[in-house]
Amino acid sequence: MRLIFMGTPAFSVPTLAALVGQGHEIAAVYTRAPQPAGRGMALKRTPVHDAALALGLAVATPANFRDSDAVARFAALEADAAIVVAYGLILPRTILAAPSAGCLNLHASLLPRWRGAAPIQRALMAGDAETGVMVMGMEAGLDTGPVAMGERLALGETMTAGEAHDALAALGADLMVRAVSALGRGSLVFVPQAEAGVTYAHKIDKAEARLDFTQPARDLHNKVRGLSPAPGAWFEADIGHGPERIKIMRSEIVAKTGESGTLLGEPGDIACGQDALRLLTVQRAGHKALTLAEALRGTLWPKGGRVL
Repeated sequence: MRLIFMGTPAFSVPTLAALVGQGHEIAAVYTRAPQPAGRGMALKRTPVHDAALALGLAVATPANFRDSDAVARFAALEADAAIVVAYGLILPRTILAAPSAGCLNLHASLLPRWRGAAPIQRALMAGDAETGVMVMGMEAGLDTGPVAMGERLALGETMTAGEAHDALAALGADLMVRAVSALGRGSLVFVPQAEAGVTYAHKIDKAEARLDFTQPARDLHNKVRGLSPAPGAWFEADIGHGPERIKIMRSEIVAKTGESGTLLGEPGDIACGQDALRLLTVQRAGHKALTLAEALRGTLWPKGGRVL
């Protein structure tokens, strides 16, 4: 099929590569424009932009689709379908209607649960036992379109958002290849989403990343998983060199009690509202992520101290 691909982050890249590998014609790749990044604030291309150039594909980076010229250029590609994977721009009805077979979106949740911007993180933060990927037909609402195909992924007790991201990206690429094949045969069937069970995966606010140790350890462990590796759940404590921010990349729950926020005897245990949270992998300011023992080398875990 003749396709337009629309995506931005690393999550989108496996689907683009899989569609090319299946021999589909990619008329153009749409992605977000390069943005200033790093200390020098040099313009940085998106992962999809880099992948498209490596594959020899034409790239378009419109700021939006509010002007008629951008819409006309999109329509002039005369695509059979547009494949959208975490593109990051709202598509108006004029764009959704341009491809002859419409637009397919790959969404990283079991719709209608976790519509919105951060479905992987929210599923883990909520302690969901499973999540998945779904291919849906796009319409004007936020992730409200009818669903055609889906795959499930079990979320283990220790799985982080980074691990779930990679697993779902691969699962989604295979799913979209199968969906496009069915679309080309005229056999892709869409089913409206259920009205019950709708939840929204709002964008992660940096303020959410600070841990409140009056909450149960289970809730904090799920937040650690959902925010690892980025932005990273964190707390502040004085572990020998004055107050510092410590991000937790991996944790586990231990059956210990103590006043909430107290640093307990076992290095890395912090009392919570229920049980305690054991720190396994952490990242101190200005350092890379390390096991707790490596991160504390040369310092002491002040038993009886408290988070700040």
